[in-house]
Amino acid sequence: MSRIWHSLRQTLLAVLCDRYAIVVMVGAVILYSFFYPAAYRHQVAGNLPVLVVDEDHSATSRELLRKLDSLRVAHVVGQPADLQEARAQLEAGQAEGIVLIPANLERDILRGHPAKLVLLGNGAYLGRASWVLGSVADALGAFGREAAVTQAAFMGAPQAPPVTLVQRPLFNTQEGYGSAIVPGVAELIVHQTLLMGIGVLLGGRRLVLGRRLQFDLPTLTGMALGFGLIGLFGLFWYAGFTAWVQDYPRGGNPLGQLLGGTLFIAATVAFGLFVGSFFRTRERAFQYIIATSIPLFFLASLSWPAVMTPRPLVWLAQLLPTTSGINLMVRLNQMDASLAEVSRELITLAALLVLYGALALWRLRNQKGTEGIKS
Repeated sequence: MSRIWHSLRQTLLAVLCDRYAIVVMVGAVILYSFFYPAAYRHQVAGNLPVLVVDEDHSATSRELLRKLDSLRVAHVVGQPADLQEARAQLEAGQAEGIVLIPANLERDILRGHPAKLVLLGNGAYLGRASWVLGSVADALGAFGREAAVTQAAFMGAPQAPPVTLVQRPLFNTQEGYGSAIVPGVAELIVHQTLLMGIGVLLGGRRLVLGRRLQFDLPTLTGMALGFGLIGLFGLFWYAGFTAWVQDYPRGGNPLGQLLGGTLFIAATVAFGLFVGSFFRTRERAFQYIIATSIPLFFLASLSWPAVMTPRPLVWLAQLLPTTSGINLMVRLNQMDASLAEVSRELITLAALLVLYGALALWRLRNQKGTEGIKS
């Protein structure tokens, strides 16, 4: 036991004394927690340019124009004479959407005939186009319900709409892009910085020795505990402090987060020790992280649904700690899931811990060696 604690202290000192390791494993985690979420602080897009082609030129069309211009997400920047001119401006990048108000709109409404409106969006930027089309469509829907009341008043006794839809987001209360993406990316940042730090230390040590690294079991256990403590610091820094400062959904099932987070970090450390055992220099760790970060995020199915991913990639993703770890922590912290609801992720992480732990022992264990990571 004393050798395990000695190896644990030695590993922590190695991290503190190695400027590359401390910057990657601690400095980058803290730095990213402030600067990465800053890009999404507004959560939703606002004041995106919209063009309105008014072919009706009536009081009704002018009222619709005022409603569109009052939207938070959209701002009417022009009224081209026809649709062709508006489309040219849209293709030139001067607007994100076009609303066409056809002729005889007011007349059709007053006569009780179905009135039609045309909404076009710029698909070059899917995020902005989605916000514009969705928000303008909601405004047009509200305008249509008011028009129905006007029709009823013109043709008989006025009646209010029979059904009113009230939407209340359950988890992402601000319906923001940041609240949907940043919590998942935070777990990926912790995973990648931890792997990079492990790779830097193992690769640097192997470069100095000029041979494959080997450790006895107590030394290897102490190393894993040291790396695990650093990883848990980063994970709960994001899940607690950063989520609180940046005002993201948080606080669900703290005991589950402790259990699930510990299992996620343990599987990550085992995976990092196994992968890091192949690095001959510390630079290999940086190359690995640069090449894998974006694929790991997409394979986690947080922003791209698993049902639209080829089945072989879905199976491959289950071999990565990030797939289960990201979904596990997001569901426990942001959605207040119970342990039963994330049992599949817990079992997968436990299996990965055993798998990569055994592979790391196969690569690094030496019954006779006593060498640890030294600064």
